Amino acid sequence: MQANPFHPIASRLSALYLSLLCCMLLLSSCESTDTSGTAYARDEEGQQEFFPEEVPYTRPGTLIEAIENPSPWVDSVFRTLSPEERIAQLIVIEAFSNKGPKYEADVMNLVKRYKVGGIIYFQGGPVRQAVLNNRLQAASKVPLLISMDAETGVGMRLDSTVQYPFQMMMGAIEDNGLIYRMGAEVAEEFKRLGMHVNFAPVADINNNPQNPIIGYRAFGEDKLDVTAKSLAYMRGMQENGIIAVAKHFPGHGDTDVDSHYDLPIIPHDRDRLDSLELYPFRELIKHGIGGIMVAHMHMPELDTTMNLPSTLSKPIVTNLLKKKLEFKGLVFTDAMVMKGVTKYFPPGEAEARALIAGNDVLERLNSVPKAIQAIEQAIALGYITQEEIDRRCKKMLAAKAWVGLDRYMPIELENLYEDLNPGIADSTNHALAEAAMTLLNNRKNFLPIRQKKRQRIATLSFGVVRPSIFQREVNKYARIDADFVISRKANAKEIKQMKQKLKGYDLVVVGLYGPSVTPSNRLGYSKEAVGFVTDLARSDRSIMTLFDNPYTLNQFPDIHKSRVLILAYQAHMHAQVAAAKLLFGKIPARGRLPVTVNEHYQYGHGISKDKPLLAVSP
Repeated sequence: MQANPFHPIASRLSALYLSLLCCMLLLSSCESTDTSGTAYARDEEGQQEFFPEEVPYTRPGTLIEAIENPSPWVDSVFRTLSPEERIAQLIVIEAFSNKGPKYEADVMNLVKRYKVGGIIYFQGGPVRQAVLNNRLQAASKVPLLISMDAETGVGMRLDSTVQYPFQMMMGAIEDNGLIYRMGAEVAEEFKRLGMHVNFAPVADINNNPQNPIIGYRAFGEDKLDVTAKSLAYMRGMQENGIIAVAKHFPGHGDTDVDSHYDLPIIPHDRDRLDSLELYPFRELIKHGIGGIMVAHMHMPELDTTMNLPSTLSKPIVTNLLKKKLEFKGLVFTDAMVMKGVTKYFPPGEAEARALIAGNDVLERLNSVPKAIQAIEQAIALGYITQEEIDRRCKKMLAAKAWVGLDRYMPIELENLYEDLNPGIADSTNHALAEAAMTLLNNRKNFLPIRQKKRQRIATLSFGVVRPSIFQREVNKYARIDADFVISRKANAKEIKQMKQKLKGYDLVVVGLYGPSVTPSNRLGYSKEAVGFVTDLARSDRSIMTLFDNPYTLNQFPDIHKSRVLILAYQAHMHAQVAAAKLLFGKIPARGRLPVTVNEHYQYGHGISKDKPLLAVSP
């Protein structure tokens, strides 16, 4: 048989063919048996990527977990963003829904042109805001992270919605479960309005009565109380899907300067800061707070750089907050329009420095284009890398995924007003107010008021133009012969006339109000009005209720001599109703003073009863 001269080559080709075939089968087998069920490919840069639709994603329980284990949506969106757009994702701009079409067009331009990452809403109305929000979201390349500075709920900013008490009033409450309940209800209101981030709670310890900006916004002066109540508020929101942001790191409580108008200086040493100011933030971080806002304050013990706000300090933001305290969530700046930062650093430079310091998100800028330009220049000069910007952009996107923006839906306008004013909110507000009422004086157990047969009772409110809710409520429980009002700025003639009117009454129920429904630092009473309040306090026939900041008790000499003195904390409608109930024994006195006012009224003061004051008739 003649040998085939091509046989060796043919044999080798056949062997090669079989080998290649086996390799292909092997690779196919490996892909088909991948236990993750994920098909892999390579993108244009050769990086491994995967197709999200084939990977089931379980939404983490906390934002921190979502940041550490981002969803496939994060990478897929990130890859569509230019370097400039990744910077813009770190910017949150302000918006109002009550400034008209021209203003709204300016906001729309920032969203469409610069692709900013989020909005912080201020004053307006719920329907107007919802309509504007839907328009902005529809125009945005990436869904916007929507936030509000709503320490007392959306009613703090929007008309026709629910407002809960300020934190000082809640500081008097011993049952922190009520604060959790409020936080949960605030979360539902946020979600109904398509919002995702609340810049609350205030975790500052207010131990300076002269503080012009924190004061009644804080839970009080005791670090354990502040921490426990901050945790309750945080959990109420975060366990219901809203990102809580504790503020104002590293602690804004002990200052007499408002950072909106100047740069406060906190001179305390590191031991004091560690043991007091930082304590609530440390505990909130341990328990999973999603966000922390850094304040504009100069703290020479933490950073000796002259006139440098903490917002722009790498030793404070990166070394202390991120490294030492191991905070993994979103770090927000306080508003970059505040004088605490703009006094020494111009727009653009301030924002670049804030990112270099370690902040993740810039809030309320003077100029978005100047900020982006300055940040790009900082990258070009090597002060911060694009990789660091990218990491923070992915954190922002992870937060958006966690709050559900990976499956964004517009706000439903139907029944919006009704949904934002549920009956449970009113019930919670009554419960909070009743738990907060603080009985400071009750000499000879004068309360509850038991009207005698021929006893003539009048009510008198300072600082209102017509009889107040408190006076109306008092009328429900007693036979009131007259309701009087008088100005906070009453002159000597008006005071004399009022004294004459009150001569024929056996008991005068007095309500003291400040210039606003919001608690005050200064009540603005005239010298003559203060003297009249002092005379009433010394009188055995008057009982007093203050509907304002507890520190303002110091503006009334001898008010501690009152037969009865109730602290109601603010002119909140529910507080006025609760105060009247307390006077007549319909609710117990349970509140405790959350701050030290003076030598007469120290932290924790409060005549407390575990049952209504009203005695059972024999």
